[in-house]
Amino acid sequence: MLTVESLFERIGGEYTINNVVDPFYEKVLSDDLLSPFFEGVCMNSQMAKMRIFLKAAFGGVSPSTIKNMKKAHTHLVDRGLSDRHIDRMICHMRASLLEVGVSGDLAQEAVDVVDGYRDEVLGR
Repeated sequence: MLTVESLFERIGGEYTINNVVDPFYEKVLSDDLLSPFFEGVCMNSQMAKMRIFLKAAFGGVSPSTIKNMKKAHTHLVDRGLSDRHIDRMICHMRASLLEVGVSGDLAQEAVDVVDGYRDEVLGR
């Protein structure tokens, strides 16, 4: 029987997820367009949430672990979160995946999955 590996497994599993979140948020917090959205946010908690999200989005745990993305981001949309911010975050995620050794094709597949949540995050 042929088994298909999840994206989570193909990008390196838990190891990659744990290692990509730090450089991702370093980029985000250094970005003048994005950093205002994280003022006053407990980054340890935020990074833990991102790890859970990525695991679920990439097939490492049940997708039911992803909470209501619209509800979780409504306050940010109210503060102006838009497509241009998501575009920038996607760029930082791709760069971070490449930085930790994920191949270009897999990094693109991963950011495509993350980008698939855009409309829900933006409440559309």
